[in-house]
Amino acid sequence: MRRKTPVRREVLPDARYSNKHLTMFVNRMMYGGKKSTALGVVYTAMELVAERSKKDPMEVFEAALRNVQPTVEVKPRRVGGSTYQVPVDVKAYRGLTLAMRWIIQNARKRTGRNMASKLANELMDASTGQGASIKRKDEVHKMAEANRAFAHFR
Repeated sequence: MRRKTPVRREVLPDARYSNKHLTMFVNRMMYGGKKSTALGVVYTAMELVAERSKKDPMEVFEAALRNVQPTVEVKPRRVGGSTYQVPVDVKAYRGLTLAMRWIIQNARKRTGRNMASKLANELMDASTGQGASIKRKDEVHKMAEANRAFAHFR
């Protein structure tokens, strides 16, 4: 390693559901430091999930994160003048971060009235193993599988 890795900050659980992953999700949703706006959007989305799916919204949220979380990804490695896409295992924290990022990105891309409904739809799709976020994870896994021959460069 070249540099000292920074100490990871402890995330406090959110007020309504007392869940650390939800706090992390809200922080990633936030634009321009507007945390209360992001909280409102996420909580509204959770209410919509509960209403539409008739399940506990936290179960749907955690299932969505679990389903979208990748296990392998490719990293470029430069060996002898050429760059190879080398498959590497994803650590749990990075997998969680990627899952949240993909869910938020794909929710923003969706067509719909407001962000809360788009996020609710993306979370419900991801929890059932469908949607753009799941497709993204499958693409990453396919890429890693295709480049398995370069795994010895790890």
